[in-house]
Amino acid sequence: MSAGGARQGELGDFLRSRREKLTPKAVGLPQGRRRRTPGLRREEVAELAGIGVDWYIRLEQGRTVSPSATTVDALARALRLGKAEHAHLRALTEGGDRRPFVPEVVPDAVRRTVEAINLPAYVTGRRWDVLAWNRAADELFAFSRVPEADRNTLIAMLTKPATRRLFGTGWAKEAKRMVAQFRATHDLWAGDPAFRELLTRLRTGCAEFEGWWDMHDISGIVAGQKSIDHPKKGKLRFEYASFQATDELGLKLVIYGPA
Repeated sequence: MSAGGARQGELGDFLRSRREKLTPKAVGLPQGRRRRTPGLRREEVAELAGIGVDWYIRLEQGRTVSPSATTVDALARALRLGKAEHAHLRALTEGGDRRPFVPEVVPDAVRRTVEAINLPAYVTGRRWDVLAWNRAADELFAFSRVPEADRNTLIAMLTKPATRRLFGTGWAKEAKRMVAQFRATHDLWAGDPAFRELLTRLRTGCAEFEGWWDMHDISGIVAGQKSIDHPKKGKLRFEYASFQATDELGLKLVIYGPA
């Protein structure tokens, strides 16, 4: 399947997953006769959005359709999408980035700035590869001791027992959040070989991943708190935030501060 076709497929899966999570009661519709499948029917979504049923079905089937911004907004209202989900729907219907994925390069000025920060800090790319870090971050996450192919925050979080131990009882909540946040980027690059390879590693390395992925949740969270139980530093609690590092949209700077 082409990259464009894969993105259309992700659009259809996303719409279907949101539709199946809604109940008639949640959108002010009568329950009616017993339903064979969960959620709203396609015709109900189409009616709520004020669009044709056949046209909506084409969207869910991943067929090439280019909805207007007004239609996207109507679908978002009909499906009761949150802010992050609405933005994701808009990005998917705009087609995403059609260039083949190429690993990002961290500018020297950004690398030097990260190294000068006293707090743990690192830079990631679109695929969540860790591309630059400082000494404080290395002391926490040992990036320098990880093979380059494994230097990825998703691979570390979901497939490495040491990272699971680091986050302890909070691992599942944090891992699920990361999957939902990554989903927003992945769907725009669906079908790209680099992203397919990453998904294969996550599926084979984490028993919980497939279930979380199938939920098609979308998160826009870029700040919060994390607690870790470090083997040398003991129990630590951080506030973290991520920022766009440069004009290159794919580069994100993540900084941890004491909570």
